[in-house]
Amino acid sequence: MMFSTRIWRRSLLATTLAVCAGCAVGPDYRRPSTPGPAHFTREALVDIVGSPSVASQQGASSEAISETWWQVFGSEALNVKVQRALAHNPDLDAAMAALRQAQENVAAQRATFFPGVQLSYAPSRQRDAVGTLSPTLTSGSTYYTLHTSQLNISYDPDVFGLNRRTVESLQAQADNQRYQLEAARLTLAANVVNAAIQEASLRAQIDATTTVIDAQTRALAILHNQARLGYASALDVAAQESALAQARQALPGLQKQLQQNRDLLAVLCGDTPDQAGAPEFELGHLTLPVVLPRAVPSQLVTQRPDVRAAEESVHDASAQVGVALANRLPQFTLSAAYGGSATSFTRMFTDDNIFWTLAGSISQTVFDVGALKHKQRAAEAALQQSAAQYRGVVLGAFQNVADALYAIDSDARALAAADDAEKAAQRTLALTQKQQQLGYVNSLALINAQQAYEQARISRVQAQAARLSDTAALIQALGGGWQGSSGSKKSG
Repeated sequence: MMFSTRIWRRSLLATTLAVCAGCAVGPDYRRPSTPGPAHFTREALVDIVGSPSVASQQGASSEAISETWWQVFGSEALNVKVQRALAHNPDLDAAMAALRQAQENVAAQRATFFPGVQLSYAPSRQRDAVGTLSPTLTSGSTYYTLHTSQLNISYDPDVFGLNRRTVESLQAQADNQRYQLEAARLTLAANVVNAAIQEASLRAQIDATTTVIDAQTRALAILHNQARLGYASALDVAAQESALAQARQALPGLQKQLQQNRDLLAVLCGDTPDQAGAPEFELGHLTLPVVLPRAVPSQLVTQRPDVRAAEESVHDASAQVGVALANRLPQFTLSAAYGGSATSFTRMFTDDNIFWTLAGSISQTVFDVGALKHKQRAAEAALQQSAAQYRGVVLGAFQNVADALYAIDSDARALAAADDAEKAAQRTLALTQKQQQLGYVNSLALINAQQAYEQARISRVQAQAARLSDTAALIQALGGGWQGSSGSKKSG
C-alpha cells in the first residue's frame, strides 16, 4: 500500500512538472513555399556585349556582393556621398530607433518567464474612535503609527505557451525591423548612386544643349545677314528662329532638374538644400562595372532584406495564431505574500506580527459569445494573408532582377547605337569643317553639322546614364551587400 502511494505521488509530481513545463500550442513556423525558377529571364543573359568602343559586361561567379557595392563605379566623390548619407540620413535614424524599440519589447516580454517580485512599505498614522468602537490595539491607545512591509511574488506558469508564442511574435517583429533597416540602407545607397548619375547626366546634357544654342544663335545671325543680301528667304529665317526657340526651351527644364537633383542629394545626406554645395559628378568620372553580379534564383529569398522582412511578417502571424489559441485555454496564476505589521518599525517581523499567504488560481472562459474563437480564426486568416503577401514580394523580387537584366541588355545595344551615331556625327562635322575651309560649303552647313553632333552627344549621354543606373538597379535588386553588414542577421 505504501509502495503504491509512493508511485502515485511520484506520478503526480511528474505530471505537475510536465504541466508546468507546458507546450506551445499553435503552428510551429515554417517558411512558406516560394517559386523556384531556374533562371531570372526567359533567355540566358550572361554577357552584355557592347561595341568596339563601348565596354561589355560579363556575369561573375555567384560570390557575395560587397557591402560597399557602390565603389564599383570608381568615384571617390560618390563613395563619400554614400557614406555621409548612411551616417546622417534621418530615415535611417528612425529605422534604427524602431529596431531598438522592437528589441526592447522582446526583452520586456521575456521577463514574464520569471516571477514578478514587489516589495512595499506603508507607514500610516491613525486614530481609533474609542468612544464608539473597541480600540484596535490591545493597549487601548487612541493614537498609533502602523508600519507594514510586504513582499509579493506572482508567477503565471506558461502551461500552453501563451508567453512563448508572444515572445516569438515580438522577436519576429524585431527581425522584421532589422531587415527593414537593411532595406532602407540599400535603398538609400541606391538613391544616392542614381542621384549622382543623374547629376552627371544633366550636367553633360546642359553643356551639350548650351553648345547647340550657341550654334543655333550663330546660324540665325548668318541667316539674317544672308536675308539682307538676298541669299536667304524669310522662311529660312523663321525656321531657324523656331529651331533656336526650341533649343532654348529645353535648357530651363534641364537646369530645373539639375537644381532639384542637387536638393535631393543634400536631403539624402541629411543636409538642407542650401548646403548642397557645388556639383561634383561628371559621367567621365563614373566607371561602368564590367563584371555584373550573378546570383542563383533560389538564393534571392535570402539575399534581399525586403523579402526577409516579409518572411518575418509571416512568422509573426504564425505566432499570433498560437497566442489566440492559448488565450482560449485555462490560465494559471501562482502568488505568495510575506510581510509584517506593527506599531513599532523594529517589531514588524517578530513572530506575532508576521503574516503570509500562498495562493493559486485557474481561470477559464466558459462563455464569450464566440469572441475568442473568432479571434483565433482572424489570426489564421491573417497568417494566410501574410503568406500570400510574402509570395507576392518574392515574385516582385524575381521581376526586379529580370527587369534590370533586360534593361542592361537593352541599354548596351542603345548605348552602342548612340555611340555609333555620335561618332558618325563627329565624322560629318570634321568633313564639313574641311569643306568649309576649302570653300565648298558655307558657315551655315558647318553650324548644322555642329548641331547634329551635339544632339547625338546628348543621346549618347542619356544612354550612358541609363546603363549606369540600370547596373545599380541590378545590384539593388539582388540585395546589394547587406549580408556583409556586421549588424545584419545571417540565416538561411
